[in-house]
Amino acid sequence: MYYVNPNLVNLKRIVYQNNRKEYLRLDLNENPGGLPQEFINKVLSNITPEFVSQYPETLEFETCLAKFLGVEHDNLCIVNGSSEGIRHIIEAFSAPGGKIVGAVPSYAMYQVYAEMYGREFVQVHYNDDLSLPVEQIINALNEDVDLLVLLNPNNPIGNAYTNKELERILEAVKKYEINLLIDEAYMYFYDNTFLEYAINNPHVLLTRTFSKLFSLGSLRLGYVVGQPQDVKMISNLCTPHNTNAFAMKFAQEILETNGMLDALIEKQLAGKQYVIDSLQSNGFQVSAKEGNFIFVKPRNVDADIIVERMKDEKKILIKSYSGIGCLGKCLRVTTGEQQYMERFVRALVEIDQ
Repeated sequence: MYYVNPNLVNLKRIVYQNNRKEYLRLDLNENPGGLPQEFINKVLSNITPEFVSQYPETLEFETCLAKFLGVEHDNLCIVNGSSEGIRHIIEAFSAPGGKIVGAVPSYAMYQVYAEMYGREFVQVHYNDDLSLPVEQIINALNEDVDLLVLLNPNNPIGNAYTNKELERILEAVKKYEINLLIDEAYMYFYDNTFLEYAINNPHVLLTRTFSKLFSLGSLRLGYVVGQPQDVKMISNLCTPHNTNAFAMKFAQEILETNGMLDALIEKQLAGKQYVIDSLQSNGFQVSAKEGNFIFVKPRNVDADIIVERMKDEKKILIKSYSGIGCLGKCLRVTTGEQQYMERFVRALVEIDQ
């Protein structure tokens, strides 16, 4: 009898549309404008035929990244997007049939990977006011849990945990001997990081991506940080040459270009503040916490209708969400530089009259 993994037979996956080139893309938390063209040209001018033909070497980029982060080489594992790191953490640090605890709504792939590997995903739900006290997370933990997942700041809600809150969580996971995954995909959009906790505590792993602020979503690059013995388990799961040379080349150039990271952050935060102020002045209710995304409650038109009309009439892609606490059904919009936010605001005001 032919074998098919039963965990995959009824696995529910979201299939994203692939024809997005002609649109203003405010639906997947990408940088809508991307990196400056002159920067792209500069990096590409150094690409040689040999560079393209050879398998990628990671040492130079790892050295640059380790210096940037203030960690050692053996605290790092480079992965093909942080989603690969998350997948390997779930595979390495949870057992078949074991429990993984995470907040919902959040990044959908936590639950997808859990189901893919035959784990039970235990959901901790937000309150109607979109708060999630750490007590609710801690109360979901016990000896049967293998892994706790925290996205900080969380997407799509945008809440972030304080150091004091994380220390309470750390106390609980140590008590029950639970591994902890901290996903910092959106950490550059606010002013805190839990990197030191991953470096100083065993069984705590932190993931980051170059897809969001760094604007390298098409190149697929991320990394895992933790203590050497834990990071080694992730490295053991990686395929040879799992990250491509173009991704590392662009990422290193960003890290080594003086002021570039600060400029990306400044443009993002300025655009976000602009869209918040503009929407509120036009009578929209906005939920905007941390991250490069916001929730917008429509004034008069159903959110699903707005999404379709924005796509068809305005060539702008956004998402609708249902059951978002006191907001109910609302829009989720990626934020970016002001010029793109101006276009979005004009379109939304015209459609939702």
